[in-house]
Amino acid sequence: MTTGISLGFSSYSFHSQISTGAMTLPQVIDWVAAHDGEHLELASLGDSPDATIPNIASDPAYVDQIRAAAERAGVTLSTLAIGANFFTDDTEELAAQIDRVKAHVDLADRLGIRQMRHDVVAHAGLSGDDTPLFEQALAPIVAASTEIAQYAATKGVTTSLENHGFFVQAADRVRRIVQAVDEPNFRTTLDVGNFVCVDEDPTVSVPQNLPYAMVVHLKDFYIRPADADPGEGWFRSRGGKHLRGAVVGNGDIDLRSVARSITDSGYTGFVSIEFEGWEDCLLGCERGLANARRLLGL
Repeated sequence: MTTGISLGFSSYSFHSQISTGAMTLPQVIDWVAAHDGEHLELASLGDSPDATIPNIASDPAYVDQIRAAAERAGVTLSTLAIGANFFTDDTEELAAQIDRVKAHVDLADRLGIRQMRHDVVAHAGLSGDDTPLFEQALAPIVAASTEIAQYAATKGVTTSLENHGFFVQAADRVRRIVQAVDEPNFRTTLDVGNFVCVDEDPTVSVPQNLPYAMVVHLKDFYIRPADADPGEGWFRSRGGKHLRGAVVGNGDIDLRSVARSITDSGYTGFVSIEFEGWEDCLLGCERGLANARRLLGL
């Protein structure tokens, strides 16, 4: 039996419940506890005082309420995930972005969270396969990520970037950034499913990036050929394949092989289920959790 893996969820798995007000964040935390989830990752979708997920605009009393709710439920708040953009010609905007991410490091510390994911570029407007543009973006990404990681180290927080958003979604681009930053507390949030968005095989890309993983996201997709016509509700990979979120273990990704690479690597730490399917999210989370336990031998 595999040991050293703590299995839980990203709050994004509950987005349909949270965004409609059907569930509060404390209710999500209680649901995770009731289903024997060990941790919850907080995925912030913006800085607003009214947002359910704590952010730097939140009332400090609400931040403390969420930390207390998790402690009562026995659910670890594992990771804080936020957006950020370090590829801009506006030096004032870049400085503001870095300061904003540092403020979220402070927020993570207040929540008792020791891991944080920040993006490094905006998701819109950058072609995923534009290698010359990536080479241009690399230096400012590395400089900003290094400064933030060094600040986070003073708080005992590990920072990371995720393989998502097309521009830095490929396994080699993630590794290049992590290796160039070269800080012991800067790693990657390794989403096993996101590689298919840039037409990479997760059974190849996951083992390549596991040595750098701060946290692992378990995600699954239905995948159809570019010339298929699956109707509405699908999005396209960089190469044109049709993709749709699935319950973990129900999609077309070879998660058995992926899970074997995780366990064989000796990975220890948080594994988060990130559900993006059409099914009711509570059903998707419950079934995904059962499938993940079986796949990982937990």
